[in-house]
Amino acid sequence: MTFYWQTFLKLLMGFLAMIIQINLLGKSNLAPSNVIDQMQNFVLGGIIGGVLYNSEITLLQFFIVLIIWTLVVFTTKFLTNHSHWIKKFIDGEPTVIISKGNILPERTTKAGISAHDLAFKLRQAGVNDLAEIDQAVWEQNGQLTFTVKKDMKYQFPVIMDGRIDQLGLDYTHHDKNWVLQKIKQQGYQIHDIYLAIVDHDGLRIFPYKSKSKNSK
Repeated sequence: MTFYWQTFLKLLMGFLAMIIQINLLGKSNLAPSNVIDQMQNFVLGGIIGGVLYNSEITLLQFFIVLIIWTLVVFTTKFLTNHSHWIKKFIDGEPTVIISKGNILPERTTKAGISAHDLAFKLRQAGVNDLAEIDQAVWEQNGQLTFTVKKDMKYQFPVIMDGRIDQLGLDYTHHDKNWVLQKIKQQGYQIHDIYLAIVDHDGLRIFPYKSKSKNSK
């Protein structure tokens, strides 16, 4: 019974480790949305699977390994949240592969997207006419997102996590100077802003810390 008892405790510890990582990372499930999430799932699954049936690895050793991996995950998450360069290195950046109805082959090939894969993604998304697409973006998680011309102007972030997003500027047909002018009018600095989107009224700002005045 010792083997089954240890196996039960290891399963329980692994299950609790998954729940803790999901909750502390602010996720609702194990579905990966970036490279860190994928590595977290793969390595944690490998740790639990490799240890589960190995009776030579004690519960204490298993517990220490889980703590080490959790620290690695949270350290990496912290660094990617606070360093644009580290985030770019680990997660990569979204790539525009269709612009104004024209496919950009140099970007699709660089992203490793074959013509067959692109055609499948277009069919899967129900796109019948490339002319309807303003821009298509190959996201970091391997998904293809589209913006049709009639929807392209509003509700796209131009500032995220205290940094101006060039992709958002391209979508909304604005430049950096326009954004700087708008945030100055509302009394903010770029590093004060969690998220800013272009809407019908101009630039809507969501700062890290709320101000008493209306941010519109």
